[in-house]
Amino acid sequence: MRESIYQNRRQFLQVASTAGAAGILSGFHAAGAEAAPKQAEGQEEISPNEDLMREHGVLNRVLLVYEESVRRLAAKSPDLKPEILSSAADIIRRFIEEYHEKLEEDYLFTRFEKAGKQMPLVRVLRQQHEVGRRVTQQILALATLPALRDAADRQRLSDAIQRFIRMYRPHESREDTILFPAFRGLVSGHEFDALSEEFEKKEQQLFGEDGFEKMVDKVADLEKALGIYDLSQFTPKE
Repeated sequence: MRESIYQNRRQFLQVASTAGAAGILSGFHAAGAEAAPKQAEGQEEISPNEDLMREHGVLNRVLLVYEESVRRLAAKSPDLKPEILSSAADIIRRFIEEYHEKLEEDYLFTRFEKAGKQMPLVRVLRQQHEVGRRVTQQILALATLPALRDAADRQRLSDAIQRFIRMYRPHESREDTILFPAFRGLVSGHEFDALSEEFEKKEQQLFGEDGFEKMVDKVADLEKALGIYDLSQFTPKE
């Protein structure tokens, strides 16, 4: 009788052990299946709005380079290299005007115009893009050593940079707070998602893999050259 009870207990434990192992493996596979979508989510493309807004971050950092350059122009500082200004203006021309603004014009502005929405704002934004390109050409033309040594040219260069800054601060803020949020409600979810892939494709065509990151690094190099890279220096003294 005792042997029969012992055998029954042993059989029970074997079954329980097998079931427990199966449960653990089942739970492991379930956890892996649950983790897989999360990993996939981390690899998803960013939205068109986020893409455009982070590119505004590049623009804003170039504007900081411009502001520091204006300060040094006013102080007649000899350590302002023309290469810094020409590089900053080239980033504006290539990354902002020829790429970022073309995305806005071809994919956003046209849809607003077709829908008849935000028309006054879009009209002004288009006009400012055109004016900005002309001002950038002026900056590039004056970002030379002879121009920096000439008082009249230095003043013209400073004026052009300040006009650009004054226009683009409100320009990009209106896009971030009005145009981009309104655009999300203008297109279907499928179309919105498809634009993410289109934006990424165009960025790679123009700038190669990790084009945005490369531009951020270029701006950081200019900030370092001017001594304005360290973020803590902008913290006000209490």
